[in-house]
Amino acid sequence: MNDAVTDGLANAAALPAATLHATTLALDSHIDIPWPHDQNPFGKTDRHVDFPKMLAGGMNAGCFVAYLPQGPRTKAGGDEAAERCFAMLRTINAYGDTQNGITARVCASADAISQAFADGVLAVVPAIENGHAIGDDLSRIAQFRDLGVTYITISHNGHNMLADSANPRRDLGDSESLHGGLSPLGRDAITEMNRVGILVDVSHLSRASMLQAVAHSATPVVATHSCAAALCSHARNLDDSQLDALRASGGVVQVTAMPPFLRYKGRMDAVKVADLVDHIDYIVRRIGITHCGISSDFDGGGAITGWRNAAETCNVTTELVTRGYTAADIAALWGGNFLRAMRGAQG
Repeated sequence: MNDAVTDGLANAAALPAATLHATTLALDSHIDIPWPHDQNPFGKTDRHVDFPKMLAGGMNAGCFVAYLPQGPRTKAGGDEAAERCFAMLRTINAYGDTQNGITARVCASADAISQAFADGVLAVVPAIENGHAIGDDLSRIAQFRDLGVTYITISHNGHNMLADSANPRRDLGDSESLHGGLSPLGRDAITEMNRVGILVDVSHLSRASMLQAVAHSATPVVATHSCAAALCSHARNLDDSQLDALRASGGVVQVTAMPPFLRYKGRMDAVKVADLVDHIDYIVRRIGITHCGISSDFDGGGAITGWRNAAETCNVTTELVTRGYTAADIAALWGGNFLRAMRGAQG
C-alpha cells in the first residue's frame, strides 16, 4: 500500500472496527428504489436497503436513484422517461419524514448531508440514473436540481440521445457506437449540469464517452458505481487511463458491490468483501486515496457475500481496518471524497 494510505492519523486498527464505523459518516453513492413503489422504507422490507437496515448497518446516507430503463431515442421516448423520473423523484423526496421512530432528511448538498449526520438522522440524497430522462429538453436539468438531484448518470445500458453506452442494446438496434462518444446535445447537457450544480456521473458510459465527458466538464466527474478493469475486465469498469483522467478532473470512483464487476463472471456467493476492497486497494495505489469511494448498487443487482444488504455495511469497514487503512482514510472512502466532489460541482 502506498504512503497516501499508510500515512495520516493513528492507525484505525487501534479502534475496534464497529466503534470506528459508528463514528464515521458512511455514504453509499448508488441505491436503486423499487418501482412501482410498493414498500415503505421506514419499515422492514425485502429490499436490500430500507431505513431499519441502514440503521442496523451504520449506513448514514444513501444516494437513492430514479432509474430509467433505456427506451426509444425519440421525443416521445424522452417525454415518457421524464414523466417516470419526476414521479420517482417525488417519491424519493417523500422519504424525508419521521416514522416508526426513524427520521430521514432529504439532502441536496454536501453540507446538508454532513449536518444530517451530526444531527443523528439519515440522509436521503436524490439522483438520476440515465440521462434518457432529459430527452431533448435541457430545461429539465434545472427542474431535476430543484427536486434535489445531486448527480445524473449520463447513460445506462443502451445508447441515448446524449452519449454512447458501455453496453449497446442490440434489441434497441444499437451499433457499437452511435455518436462516437458524446453527442452535441450531451455536451450541452454537461454544460448545463455544471451550471446548476449537478455532478456528472460517467458510470455506464463507453470509454470514448467517459473520456470526452471528463474533458468537457468544468467540475469534478464521478463514477458512482464502477470498478477497476485491471482486476476484472468488464465493459462497465474503468481502465487505468480512465482512472487517471478521473483523478485529473478532481473526481472520485465509487467501487461497487456488483459481483461480475469485481470478479470475472462472479456470483454473489463467490464474491466477498475482500474482493471489493481489492479494487479499492488497486484504485488507491493508482490514483490516490482522495479519488476513491464505496457504493453498493443495492436493489439494482449489487450484493456480495458479507455485504448482502445495508445491515451488513460495517463488514466493509472491518476489512478496511484489517488492511491497515487509517481512520482518516476510512472516513474519506466512506463519504468524505464524494462530498468533496459534490462541493466541487455545487460551488
